[in-house]
Amino acid sequence: MTKGNKFMKRSIIDSFNYAVSGIILSIKTEKNMLIHYIIAVLVLGLSLFFNFTRVEFLVLLFAISLVLTLEMINTAIEKTVDMITKEYHPYARIAKDISAGAVLIAAVNSLIVGYLLFFDRLNHISEVLLFKIKRSPIHLTFISLLLVILLTIGLKAKYYRGRGTHFQGGTVSGHSAIAFCIASIIAFLVENILVITLAFGLALLVAESRVEGKIHTFIEVVLGAVLGIIIAILAFQIIG
Repeated sequence: MTKGNKFMKRSIIDSFNYAVSGIILSIKTEKNMLIHYIIAVLVLGLSLFFNFTRVEFLVLLFAISLVLTLEMINTAIEKTVDMITKEYHPYARIAKDISAGAVLIAAVNSLIVGYLLFFDRLNHISEVLLFKIKRSPIHLTFISLLLVILLTIGLKAKYYRGRGTHFQGGTVSGHSAIAFCIASIIAFLVENILVITLAFGLALLVAESRVEGKIHTFIEVVLGAVLGIIIAILAFQIIG
């Protein structure tokens, strides 16, 4: 690999780490972002119990993403305005009010989407819980991985120790969580012991690389593995 390619690869990785750090910082420092984040996790978890079509699920995911994205943009605008001037200025108030209004519109939109998607199903909640639990492996796999990522980010935001970047360090190893979640999902979907062994072997290699690279401690890697396995078990064995 040439020096230019290495630099480009490193720049992409650094940009990704900075972006994840921005998400975590917004959750840690902004109460509204934390509320939106918790609601997003709860709604995505609740969606497991409903027979959503792919289009309905995409609409729900877009509504959630739009609220979180605009809340982060609103925070960035507020911080930028505060950095430029501490004194009252009508333009500063306008900038903050408009950005807050954008979040409000997205939030109202998400409420409407949630109402339209969940209302009829909630009227028959007993039937939904007993007979219409979503069992699609594709759906369960996607939700499991998404929940693992969201919970890992939440734990990193809560227990970040100031070592490395938010994405590269933290109390829970996100790489281990995802790797063991995928390995567990494979174990539930196939009956070939060789494939299962290889899947967990790869997950162990991922975990070992995080310790060897001194990015995480052994305990942090174990906690990530446990988180990934638990989420997969809840999705495929209890819910599915």
